[in-house]
Amino acid sequence: MHTTFRAGYPHRMSPIATLDIGGVRRLALARAGLLNPSWTSLPAKAGRAPRDAALQHIRRTGYLQLDSVSVTGARSHGIVLASRLVGLDRALPEALLTPGGGLVEYWGHEASWMPQALYPALGWRRQRYRTHPWWGDLIDQNRDKVDALLKRISDHGPVRVADLDGRGGQGWWRPKLSKKIAEALWSSGDLAIRERKNFIRLYDLAERVIPDRYRRDMPYPEAVRVLMRKALDGHGWASIRTLASTWRLRDRPAIKRALAELTDAGEVVPCTLHTHPTQKPRPGWIRPADLELAARLRRARPRAEKGVLLSPFDPVLWDRDRVQRLFGFALKLEIYTPAPKRRWGYYCLPVLAGDQLVGRVDLKAHRKQGRLEVKARHLEDGVPASASVATDVALTRFAEAVSLAL
Repeated sequence: MHTTFRAGYPHRMSPIATLDIGGVRRLALARAGLLNPSWTSLPAKAGRAPRDAALQHIRRTGYLQLDSVSVTGARSHGIVLASRLVGLDRALPEALLTPGGGLVEYWGHEASWMPQALYPALGWRRQRYRTHPWWGDLIDQNRDKVDALLKRISDHGPVRVADLDGRGGQGWWRPKLSKKIAEALWSSGDLAIRERKNFIRLYDLAERVIPDRYRRDMPYPEAVRVLMRKALDGHGWASIRTLASTWRLRDRPAIKRALAELTDAGEVVPCTLHTHPTQKPRPGWIRPADLELAARLRRARPRAEKGVLLSPFDPVLWDRDRVQRLFGFALKLEIYTPAPKRRWGYYCLPVLAGDQLVGRVDLKAHRKQGRLEVKARHLEDGVPASASVATDVALTRFAEAVSLAL
């Protein structure tokens, strides 16, 4: 790592730090709590306060992406937390979203659980989603049904979508429309997800779920600055593309203005990523404290035989282009690929060993038999012999986390 000076980047004479792939990769893992957690003060064990430990990890990145697939014995959010917290009860991740629990479910880059303190920074999205991005002006076009739903919830309490459909689809609530309206009202901020039971959403009025202080929308420029800080807090180093993708924020001028203001305030600095001597350096951003951390991480010696399985939607992995760049790992989810055409498997979990992704395993939980089936395991080309040991260690740890026997 070194620092040079270059005029006009991004808007004046600015110091340009540089990192290589290894430095950015280790920094990303450290910020995510996947190297020695002491580097960034995150817990490594569930301990006596497992909920607090889980919330510390969620606050770090600002989100815990949700996915309904549970074929491995845990859904994605459970896999993410189990990969970081030894001894975590497998039931806890499913029960994290509760009234007064400090989390809210809303749109990040996908539907996610996030700290309630971030909800005001996404007010611009709720305003834009008054017209739903997929279904158009669903709320105003179905005003009678919208008003009826809001009155029902106000008078009788929270509901599931299934509660609205009626037996056999009778009445004016058609199943497809009821789900769309409930989700549109959640996206616009009129409703909130009170909790999930068996991963099914329970919709309630937002004012009964989210404290008043978090329902006051931030001014847009301030919100963008908050989101950029939080994205860098979780990623370590990131390009503008990754920063934008973290929150699905497509307003590049607003992002650039926010980064310029954060640079002026000394909160971030421009930092280029050098990938190869023959390739053009990739511009990005980093917090000064993380530049110092990256320098310290050069001395780290991650244990290559100590493997752990990661969710394909892990905060380190959901950005597939970033995974390819930092790890040289082609991460592809083959759920929607016909079985005969799959190369890896239905729902593969990557294996992290030290600071490398060394393979992937395709698992299937047989809960009634208390068994975890390893349908396939693949090692990457050129990985050391310790990768097989790391995979064994990772499988054993995961089986314990989901309370199944290999």
